[in-house]
Amino acid sequence: MQYDNEFWDKFTENNETKLNFEFGKFIRDLAISLRSANALEVGCNIGNDLAAFSDDVDIHGIDLNENALKKAKEKHPTFIFKKGSITVIPYPDNYFDFVFTHNTMNYITDEYMSKAISELFRVSKKYVTNCEKFSEAEEKLDSEKTSCWNRNMIKRWMEYKVKIISNVEMHEEIEPDKVKFTLVRKL
Repeated sequence: MQYDNEFWDKFTENNETKLNFEFGKFIRDLAISLRSANALEVGCNIGNDLAAFSDDVDIHGIDLNENALKKAKEKHPTFIFKKGSITVIPYPDNYFDFVFTHNTMNYITDEYMSKAISELFRVSKKYVTNCEKFSEAEEKLDSEKTSCWNRNMIKRWMEYKVKIISNVEMHEEIEPDKVKFTLVRKL
């Protein structure tokens, strides 16, 4: 999978001032309401979306950017962060009660989408949530300096043995980018 280290280093630096605590609380409350003993964020960057979690939940994050992981470990020393790709998640099958992405699938090219979703499904024991910029047709976003697409995650999940729990636009007070919130239960 192609990785633009320069783009993601700059993204990491910009991300330090972009803590969206409302989104973090939403994800935390969702994981707790689903009785999740452990959770994994794929594409965690510096761990902003994990900031609302306490030590009561076994929290993990993976990312390809080593600078981001270093900062995540400094911010959240009790959480476990690993270098890893969404196409080869470094955990065993059925390991996590709750797996989520937040604007991660938007950066996965079409050629790797099936493998990425397959990996999310593989490491999930129960639930997967995707919070991604949306369009039915999954058109490319021209405003990005790297490849980025709107995604239709519900369409992507239809090929898997899952129950659709939710597929709605997130309220702008929780996520100003108006992403689509898709929650599936692994069958």
